[in-house]
Amino acid sequence: MSFLTPVWNYVDTLVHPVAQQDALTTARHRAFIAPRLIGSFAALASFPIYLAFRGAPSLLEVAVFGWLIAPILTAYYLSRTGRYESAHVLSSVALTGLVTVVAWCTGGIGSFAAIWLVVVPLEAALSASRRVVALASTCALVGAGLLVGLSTFDLVPAPADVGNAHGALVSLGIISAALYATGLALGAETLARTSFWLLYAEEDRYRLLARNMTDAITRHGRNGAVLFASPAAEPLFGMRAAELAGHGLFDRVHVADRPAYLTALAEAADGADRSVEFRIQRREADDDHAGTFNWVEMRCRPLDRAQDSNGDTREVVAVLRDVSERKTQERALEIARAESERANAAKSHFLATMSHELRTPLNAIIGFSDMLTNESLVLDPARKVEYARLINESGHHLLSVVNGILDMSKMETGNFEITPEPFAPAPAITSCCDILALKAREAGVEIKTRIADLPELMADRRAFSQILINLVSNAVKFTPRGGRISVSAFTEGHKLAVVVEDTGVGIGEDDLPRIGEAFFQARASYDRRHDGTGLGLSIVKGLVRLHDGDIDIASRLGKGTRITVRLPIDGESGGHRPSDPIKLVTERAKELATVANVRIKKSA
Repeated sequence: MSFLTPVWNYVDTLVHPVAQQDALTTARHRAFIAPRLIGSFAALASFPIYLAFRGAPSLLEVAVFGWLIAPILTAYYLSRTGRYESAHVLSSVALTGLVTVVAWCTGGIGSFAAIWLVVVPLEAALSASRRVVALASTCALVGAGLLVGLSTFDLVPAPADVGNAHGALVSLGIISAALYATGLALGAETLARTSFWLLYAEEDRYRLLARNMTDAITRHGRNGAVLFASPAAEPLFGMRAAELAGHGLFDRVHVADRPAYLTALAEAADGADRSVEFRIQRREADDDHAGTFNWVEMRCRPLDRAQDSNGDTREVVAVLRDVSERKTQERALEIARAESERANAAKSHFLATMSHELRTPLNAIIGFSDMLTNESLVLDPARKVEYARLINESGHHLLSVVNGILDMSKMETGNFEITPEPFAPAPAITSCCDILALKAREAGVEIKTRIADLPELMADRRAFSQILINLVSNAVKFTPRGGRISVSAFTEGHKLAVVVEDTGVGIGEDDLPRIGEAFFQARASYDRRHDGTGLGLSIVKGLVRLHDGDIDIASRLGKGTRITVRLPIDGESGGHRPSDPIKLVTERAKELATVANVRIKKSA
């Protein structure tokens, strides 16, 4: 077939540019142009040979050969305009006219050429257009009707008029009809083969796409049964695609999400596009009942070609993808947003608390100092000493509040420095308890100490004392009259453990995770409102962190609180360095991530 390659290349150049955008359309145009050009040129080329054997042709024979120009003109028309259906209509009209004229001249409806009218609608069938087939059939019927009418009214030329020398023309007609039918058959076969390979290539592309997509594609029948699952379902669900058939996918959907899953499929079967997110169990190892639940997003829509007898769509195609990471990020954002809102609430609470904590001592200082400086008032010496003492106490209280705020601010910004030095922790603990002993007696609270034989501690002595004073002071503040406070110290491996335990009001389970946040104060429904900024435990946590220690808080509402502080004895864990703000942010991010994972596991 290599000798026909230049011919096919030339035919390809005659295909209109609009048709070249689609392979099947190109094949149809080529199948229309090629047989008409080749057949017409071959017939015209054989005309001299026909004359050599036939001799002088008749007028009819000249007209038949002249009519062979019509296929060339229709092919040219298609090549220039790209109007495939119009070219088929013109070809049908031309062929009908030729056959009708030849049949009229050779005997009417009984002529050998009349059978050619059957070829007209067959040729039009290659157009794949009902409209073209209908027009071609109409032309053929009109030609046949015209021949019948002419024969009925004796308007057909007599055999003597047409002569008896049409044997050659009959032979030529039969041969050309056979060749023309062969051309139509080859054109039909070419179009069928092209359509098959295009369909196969398209399906192969879809199969390749389905295999390489990270999203799983499923087709569902009635009641959500899986009819097909793409290979991408295996890494998504941890099981072979064949195992999802039927209700295998439904059985792995989380029980709480099954109604939403079935609702989405049912609404998609009714003709609507739906999207739903649900949890599905991923198989691990060989255990069908073990595995984690992953979040999956499913987008489903009706399958147009799958309809029942009533025309209602019953099959659904769905695309599933793993969105567990996105759900985790959304949950982390929710937690971060809650943390931000809580920080804003803490700021508002801080402003309210500071207005109270600063205004109370300032009012006392201003009020009593005004009385002392008022020369019109006569005060005895004892009263003046009492007023001066109250001013002094208020000033010290105000200074402690300001120092607490400054210390907390320094620790949060990483500017709080500690100076580790060796010292005996037992005398420091006893001294702190003695400082608060008077305050405890006035509140009716007993303080007991149990201190073992302790080694020297490498830490900041002032920070260690501040930790103890804050813890014991809080215990005194929140322990009712008649309660007890125990302070004990002992070694745990390479760490010193200091435990402050009281029989106070305790801390609620909801407030316990927030204890130690700046400006947060836990409140029970029955306890009294205590003064303070809520910075005590925050400062304790910050100082413990600076020493690379840890703090543990255990409490029950109405039963008391137990706080354990553990500090490295040798102080070689980096506690001598000032706090790193990046490290603080990293630790806080880890805490948020841990909380998010715990909440996600609980919800699953």
